[in-house]
Amino acid sequence: MTDNNLEVMTSFELFGKKVEVVTDPNKQADFKNDVVFENFLGTGFNVTETIFNTWIIMSIIILFCIATRILMKHFKEIPTGFQNVIETIVEIFQNFTKTTMGEHNLGFAGFYFTIFVFILLCNLSGLFALRSPTADYATTFALAIIIFFMIEGFNIAKNGLGNFIKGLFEPLWFLMPMNVVGEIATPISLSFRLFGNLLAGTIIMSLFYSMPYWFTKIGVPAIFHFYFDLFSGCLQTYIFCMLSMTFVSNVIPVPEEKVEE
Repeated sequence: MTDNNLEVMTSFELFGKKVEVVTDPNKQADFKNDVVFENFLGTGFNVTETIFNTWIIMSIIILFCIATRILMKHFKEIPTGFQNVIETIVEIFQNFTKTTMGEHNLGFAGFYFTIFVFILLCNLSGLFALRSPTADYATTFALAIIIFFMIEGFNIAKNGLGNFIKGLFEPLWFLMPMNVVGEIATPISLSFRLFGNLLAGTIIMSLFYSMPYWFTKIGVPAIFHFYFDLFSGCLQTYIFCMLSMTFVSNVIPVPEEKVEE
């Protein structure tokens, strides 16, 4: 560090040679989950960036749903314009649900479509200079816990408590601890997969923007945003929904009439 404390000297080795870089401490990477409102409305509750950005995304979804309901108040037999777009999106996701979970689980399409849109908007929020809520483990863990209770709840509801407990001791009774760990590992793996990829992108972009060189600010950030926010964001949304759909459908038995077909 220099004497005037205005610059920071960073040194590292590159191809066996020592390289020194002078940076401005005001441009250091900042990817913390900062507090937006302290003691919100006198409740003693601090509103962080994750919470505030989640409110923004929730508001967008709610307003879009209200607008859709108003615009589609009168359905047409032959859809056109906005109605055609909405029906196409719904049909695509229903086919995705049917392919992943089976036709007998088509009722889950609405729930997973909501989860899909929420996670996708969270992941893409980095394109609009917002800190992605899914880069916070609290968000991804909450989503994974919902899926976990769905898995265990439908398992007990569809197969009975006795069969659920019996399944923990299969194929051999002494493997019960491993089966329990396997059940607990499901929400942990789901949440960490989504959280890790989004946090990695947030950290890398923060480090990149902290670089002092002007030429790194022209064109190059767009490439990183395309991968970390757009490509990786869409991919991780798809993976989370597909895996959670698979986990839930695996514990729901296929109706006898479907088996006979």
